[in-house]
Parts: sequence; C-alpha cells; structure tokens
Amino acid sequence: MTAPQQTLTKARILLIIGGGIAAYKCLDLIRRLRERGASVRCVMTKAAQEFITPLSVGALSADHVFTELFDRQDEHDVGHIRLSREADLLVVAPGTADLMAKLANGHANDLASTVLIATDKPVLIAPAMNPRMWEHPATQRNLATLKEDGVNFVGPNRGEMAESGEAGEGRMAEPMEIVAAVEALTGNHEKPLAGRKVIVTSGPTHEIIDPVRYIANRSSGKQGHAIAAALARLGASVHLVSGPVSIPDPHGVTTTHVETARQMREAVEASLPADAGVFVAAVADWRPAVEISEKIKKKPGEGAPTLELTENPDILAGIGHHKKRPALVIGFAAETQDLFKNARTKLNKKGADFIVANDVSHDSGVGPGGVMGGDRNSVVIVGHEGHDEWPEMSKEEVAERLAQLIADRLGPTQ
Repeated sequence: MTAPQQTLTKARILLIIGGGIAAYKCLDLIRRLRERGASVRCVMTKAAQEFITPLSVGALSADHVFTELFDRQDEHDVGHIRLSREADLLVVAPGTADLMAKLANGHANDLASTVLIATDKPVLIAPAMNPRMWEHPATQRNLATLKEDGVNFVGPNRGEMAESGEAGEGRMAEPMEIVAAVEALTGNHEKPLAGRKVIVTSGPTHEIIDPVRYIANRSSGKQGHAIAAALARLGASVHLVSGPVSIPDPHGVTTTHVETARQMREAVEASLPADAGVFVAAVADWRPAVEISEKIKKKPGEGAPTLELTENPDILAGIGHHKKRPALVIGFAAETQDLFKNARTKLNKKGADFIVANDVSHDSGVGPGGVMGGDRNSVVIVGHEGHDEWPEMSKEEVAERLAQLIADRLGPTQ
C-alpha cells in the first residue's frame, strides 16, 4: 500500500486534547499526522482522560503524554513554557466551550490553558460541543475574540450529535479536515498542483418525480469529497460540484451544491476551462420525462402509476469531447459485473484518459458495508496503456494516491 505523502516532515505539533466525546477522533488524528511525517506531543485535560486514556494517546504518539501542571518531573525546567515554545503549531481538539472561554479570557488554571497562554506559536482550534452551546452568545463572543487575536479554526461541522435526538452545528471536524488545516498552516510541504485548477464531481443526483419523491442512489459522496480535499492539499484550486450529501464540504475547496444531473452539468461547464476533471459523482442515468407539480396520490383500484423516463445528460462524455476539454479527464465506473470490460468500454466511449473502476456489488468484500456509503474502496485504474489494480484501502488513501497520480500526469505549471 502506498504511504501517504510526507507533507508534514519535521513539523512539530502539540495536540491539546479537550474533554468531549469527540476526543476519540484524536487517536486517528495522531496517526494521520505522524504518517505524514509530523512529530506529535500531547497534552490532555483532566476531562479528556474521562473519554480516552493517556496510555492509548502515548502509544500512538510515541511520546510522553502531559497531564498535570504541577508535575515535579515535567515542571523541573518550567515544562509548560517549553511545551508551548518547542512546537511549530498548537492544535486544540476537541476545542470545548470551556477551553475556548479560558483562552479568550486569559485564564490559565491547568496545563492545557497555561500552555495556550504561554505560547508564541500559531494555534488551531477544532471546536466540538452541543449545538446550543456553540450558538450561545458567550461562545460566539469568545469565538469572535479568538479570531481577532489571530487564532485559527477548522469546523465545527453540522450533523448528528452523540446525544440522542440532538443535531446541528457543533460536530468536530474529521481528522483529515484537521490534517488539511495543519498542512495549510505549517506551510512546509510541496504543492505540486499549485497553479492548477481541477473540477471534481461528487455524490448522487436526485431526479424529481413529484414534490416529495425522487430517483436517487446510495452514493455518500465520501470518495469524491476526499479526492477534492486531497487535490487541495497538493495546492490545486478545486471546484467541487456536489449532489445532495450529508457530509461537510471539504476544507480549502470551493463547493457548488446541486440536486439534479442537469444542474450538475451546468455547474461543471460553467467551471471550464480547467487543467483536470475528476468525475466521481454517481449521476442518475435517467429522470422522469415529466416532473409532476402535485404529489401523486394512491387511488383505490388503479394500481401503481406509470413512470416514463428519459435519459439524463452524460456529463463525463460531454466534457471528454468538449471544445474546452481539460488536459486530463478521469471518470469513475461503479460496476456490479464485468468490471474490466465495462471500464474499458466506458474509457473509449466517454473520451476519458482514465477510468477508476470499482465493484459496488453487495458481495464485493470491500469493508463491512460495501463501497457505496462505506469508508473503504478497492479500485482499478484503467487507462489506454493498461490498468493498475490497487489494494483495498480507505477512501482517503485512494484519494491521496489518485491526487498524486494527477500531479504526476499534469506536471509542474509552466
């Protein structure tokens, strides 16, 4: 399996883990940062230790975990000052309402808050809290104060909370979103796609039947969004055209939200010219020939209504043969049978340079829930000169590997 790009080589990150249920995500965040070359030291608040243990954090960071302000061993050389100055960047995740309030108002009554007050390095906060806590005037005042003080933020996102029945803005950014923000702030990594513009499509399309019904598919948008984020991390100016999804927009990406295939085509064509196009979206092949303005009602004895379909525009083929065709066009093929044959046919028919083919059948054996809607993928890259089978990996890893392939194919800007 290809290792992630060493985008954080020699970067020294001090991760301050706050006390929230999202603390569990920090275990993955530590791994993601270290596999990109960063060294990670961790400070845990007392509340954070109620959710995850210093033992697990220390095992993943391969370093001592700091928990106490008045620790004889750690403080013999004024450890809190040393911690705050030896890092290149301080990351606070989860950024609880309490930690934000302490930093905004200059409180320093534990190790985490003392380190934050004592630092002269950039600070990145990933807020995480209940939506009502996030919306509270006090939190918003603290947010405004911290931004005015130069503190950087990533998230929070919208979605379901850990508490049953709670939803809204307050979910901590996902580990890869935080990694992208760290990469942007440290600025010590190569950006081979700097100066390049890339269009990415993602998610499903919804084709309207009547005001309450539509034709759709199970695409989650996870793969397309991950690819957009990976391209942005390599320096590309990315325009993501997304169908209806429940995941947040990627960090550092310009996103246009659409619903139907026709809207997606219009948004893509409006984004031309571009250096590359990556068409990941699972666009519906057909739509109802007539969009009914009123809800279709069941009528006793009449049975199911007849639904006449008409073909949707073929976005990939349209761009593959467009007069403003990007130099590199990559399409996706979600297949349930004859993977190579169908991908090869699609490659030639659509005018693409590569087709990324994956088996989306229920018995594909990829991940616990399959490819569509899941977090893992197994793809075959089919080109005019042959094909390359990639092993099963996370969708983020597929995205990073594909982004690097695009960078290699486009080469540096002239």
